[in-house]
Formats: sequence, structure tokens, C-alpha cells
Amino acid sequence: MSLKNISEFLALRRNTSLLLVALLLAGTGEKLWLGFVPKYIETLGGGIFIIGLFDALQTFLGAIYAYPGGRLTDHWGQRKSLLLFSLISIAGYVLVLVWQSWLALLLGSFLFLAWSALSLPATFSVIATSLQSHRHTMGVGVQSMIRRVPMMLGPLIGGWMLTRFGWTDGVRYALALCIMMSLLTMGFQWFMFEPDADRADRQVSPNIGDTQQRGPTFLTVVKSFTPALCELLVSDILIRFCERIPYAFVILWAMDSGGVTAQQFGYLVAFEMVTAMFCYIPVAHLADKYGRRPFVLITFVFFTLFPVTLLWAHSFAWLALAFVVRGLKEFGEPARKALIIGEAAPELRARTYGAYYLIRDCTVTGGSFLGAWLWSVSPQANFIGAAICGALGTVWFWWFIYRKKNN
Repeated sequence: MSLKNISEFLALRRNTSLLLVALLLAGTGEKLWLGFVPKYIETLGGGIFIIGLFDALQTFLGAIYAYPGGRLTDHWGQRKSLLLFSLISIAGYVLVLVWQSWLALLLGSFLFLAWSALSLPATFSVIATSLQSHRHTMGVGVQSMIRRVPMMLGPLIGGWMLTRFGWTDGVRYALALCIMMSLLTMGFQWFMFEPDADRADRQVSPNIGDTQQRGPTFLTVVKSFTPALCELLVSDILIRFCERIPYAFVILWAMDSGGVTAQQFGYLVAFEMVTAMFCYIPVAHLADKYGRRPFVLITFVFFTLFPVTLLWAHSFAWLALAFVVRGLKEFGEPARKALIIGEAAPELRARTYGAYYLIRDCTVTGGSFLGAWLWSVSPQANFIGAAICGALGTVWFWWFIYRKKNN
């Protein structure tokens, strides 16, 4: 198969290729240390509810930043917006580097989470404007796969640094490397070009009317949600409660109950990411060809199974199995994101993504506090509560979306 055919199969264009490099660099820098923060907070003297608060901030900021990120992308363009988001994140990394305190982590999160939160609508917009609609799932699948490379490499390198240099110096070195990689990311973003504003897929839809001329409000964007997108949002909220309730405490369970080191925890995350990466391309191809709903349903099942597997994971081997299940929960993520793309009005895509994630993640922020409370009761209560939310979300999606014939 020629390089051109491979590029065509993987839906690679100039902007999507540059975006993938940026995601690889910025994501690797972030994951060098971010996944270890709950344990790092513990070493700095923060308790369970400080850990829960930090996790809640990750979800909440991801929510409130998503819609402004979409508006900035629609008004400023993809390249300028991504450059700004990178600069804001670098400022947060510098703050945490020079002030080693759990309070610095809480305050700095308003800055260093900007890249992943603000840039999400922009990355979706790049895919939507660069590819034809029948290639969206593949575009999202390749992007999702590349995102998992940093999630694999970052914890491996970061875990080695923490084991080698200790928590204080290890985090400092990881942050310094993270800043350098973020600066390099901006170099690749600089060469992105803006899509033609007169493209046919950016024309105004009749149902939006004249609001596009004066700038649609958040309420207008939400009113443009189709019934299918609303039902997907409800099921997604329940599934994300399943994910968020145990999220910050998985590393504590692995290190305290499973007896693993920081480096071994990096191996566990690598198992998860390799599993996810093997799924993305074939599933994206099949979803574009045969329909997206069955793959979304399967991924929701794996979301539900992960906290259940943790109940029996008291050794590295059982934790490895649990993290493979966690990797399989990414099985249908490209299909789910492609459903959002397909249901969004073309001229409001970035803001639709932003509004969707604003509503979802603002609601799911409560899952972090619920998770902290359940953890204070017992780890088992935390995992069971998460599984119940996952089961409800899976049933909701099956009943209201999966049974419908149209994709």
C-alpha cells in the first residue's frame, strides 16, 4: 500500500496531521506528571477531599472552558486559538514548578488544564472542516489513537522519573520537560492554516436563522441540539459519573492495596493505552461502514465493567487485567464523538461541542465529590457506586438511541 493510500485511509490532511503532532507533544508533556497528582497531593499533606477537589476542578474546568474554547475557535480561528491555549497552559506549569504545594496545584489547574479543555472544540472543528462527513469517525479515531500515545509514554517516563528522583525532584523535572514540549507544540501549531470560510459545510442552516449574524447565544446553541444528541448527552453524563467516581483514587488503590510502585503504575497505564490504541482504527473503519451505535453501546459496557474488576484487583497481575478492561472502554469513543459531529449544525460545530461538554462536565463535576465521599466510606462503596451509574447510562443509551435504526 502506498503512502498516499495510507494517508487517505487514515483521513490525514495538512491540518489534521499538524494537529496530531501537537496532540502528541502537548499530551506527552502533560501526562508526565498529571496522572500522579493524587498521590503527589498526598505526599504534600493534602487529604482525601483535597484530592477529590482537584479531580472535581479537572472536570469542572473542562466543562466551563469548553464553550469559551468553542467561541474563540469560531471567532479567532483554529490556529490562533490553539496557540493561545498553549500559552495559558505553560503559565500554569511554571506556577506549579516554582511553588511546590497542593494549593499551587489547585490554583495552577485553572491555567495548565487550558490546553486539554479549551482545545477540545478546536480539535473537533479541525476534523470537521478538513474531512468529509463519511470520514469523521476515522478522523476522530486517528486523533483518539494519537492522544493515547502520550497517555502511554507520559506515565512510563514520569513513573521512572518519580522512582529515580523521588516525588519532589521527579515532579520538578517532569514539569520542566513538560514546558519544553509545550513550547515545541506551539511551533507546529504555527504552521496550521485556516479553512476557507466560504466552504459549503459552513453555510448557515435555516433553523438557526438570523442569530448567526449577531452571534448565537448559548441558549440558541443548546436549542439546536437534536433529540438524538440530547439522549446521547444524558447517557454520556451517567457513564462519566461511572468514570469520575473512582478516577482520582485508582492510583491510591493500585499503590496502597495493590502494592505497586510509581513505575509499575506507569506500566499499568501503558497496558490500558496499548489496548485502546489497538481498538481505534479497526473500530473507526467498521463504524463508518456499518453504523456507530453498536460500538458506542459496547464502550459503555466496558466503562461499567472497569470499577467492578477493581474490586478483586489486589496484585499487579489483577490490576493489569483491570487496566486492559479500562482500555477497552475506549472501544467506541471515536464513534461517540462522530455522533456528536454528525448531529451538530455545521456553522455551530465548535460551539456545539463546547456546549455539549459544558453541560456534561458541569454535571459530572459532582461525581468527584461523590467519589471522595464514597471512598471515605470504603473503596468498595466507591467502585460499586460507579458501576451502578455505568449500568444506568448503558441501559439509557440502549433504550433511547441504540434501538433506533437510523445512524
